[in-house]
Amino acid sequence: MSSAETISAVRRGVGLFPMQTRGLLEVRGEDRIRWLDGMISGDVEALAKGPDGSGCYATLLTNRGAIIADLHVGRFGEVFWLESTRSEIASVKESLERFIIADDVELVDQSDVFGAWGLEGPEAEALLGLLIDQGEGQASTLPQPNQWCEKQCAGVPVRIGAFGMSGERAFQLRVPIEQAEVLQNAIVSAAADLKDAAGKPVAFALGDDAALEVLRVEAGLPALTSELAGVLPPEARLEHAIATDKGCYVGQEIVARLRSRGQVNHLLVGLRFSDAASAPSPDTELRVGDRKTGRVTVRASSPSQGEIGLGFVRREHSEPGTRVVFDGGDAAVAALPFVELSFGSTPTSKSTDSA
Repeated sequence: MSSAETISAVRRGVGLFPMQTRGLLEVRGEDRIRWLDGMISGDVEALAKGPDGSGCYATLLTNRGAIIADLHVGRFGEVFWLESTRSEIASVKESLERFIIADDVELVDQSDVFGAWGLEGPEAEALLGLLIDQGEGQASTLPQPNQWCEKQCAGVPVRIGAFGMSGERAFQLRVPIEQAEVLQNAIVSAAADLKDAAGKPVAFALGDDAALEVLRVEAGLPALTSELAGVLPPEARLEHAIATDKGCYVGQEIVARLRSRGQVNHLLVGLRFSDAASAPSPDTELRVGDRKTGRVTVRASSPSQGEIGLGFVRREHSEPGTRVVFDGGDAAVAALPFVELSFGSTPTSKSTDSA
């Protein structure tokens, strides 16, 4: 199946993606709740009071308020999971360990312990429902966005996080590494039996990182190592990753100051490039007239939208339709997301769920 066919299948049905690029950091210890609550922008105290599987989307910031990493946080019993880009887990662990002084806290990289799969698309929930064993204590309800749960799927213990990278209904599946292939085969088999309301087979695709990246850009979702490192949360439109009613955490003073001021100088925007042949590479400088306004962070060839990308521009140039130029071509600022999403608005505009 071509990349274009995969992307179309995900937008209409469901796709299965290997998620080896995602990692896990586990937080343990008696002081884990108080300590972690002071480290990240999510409300960890609220997660601790909620049911098992409570989760939120959050950020880890420098003391100047810049993003080190974005995190999908989940609580399982007496541990917390921090899910993020695998290549950055070591630096996240290092950044956090500097703040462990006399605290009973242990950070454990679990990235190699669990296999990871992603289900993306409007039919992801229906497909996952076919996989869940309906034995005693295995209710069929699946987690709401940013929440987690533990289920038996095709006889395999799976931790399921309700988030993804396409902007559609999505689930991240974490399974003991030795059972990852068993789960994959079960998903592919169940997909063959999946029908829509009219009894027709649902579109299904086995995807890859390249297709998932196009889906991400179409949805307008910023990613670590592309858009997020070193920027302020409001610049990346990640206000929903900030709990505004919790105590102090690293970077909180700057974030609060930005909120009271009401604006930042640069904003994440979509970009529609006029000419596919001249579409720029990441880090290309963007200008309005002779004035530098920002930079391109990523470009993608979308089957439905053509040559598109994400980037940062000055606030005064962030209105859709604004023309920006770069060496060799030009682009129009576009509203995000580029495509209509079946699951509603893009997750960049959703509130953080904490219980």
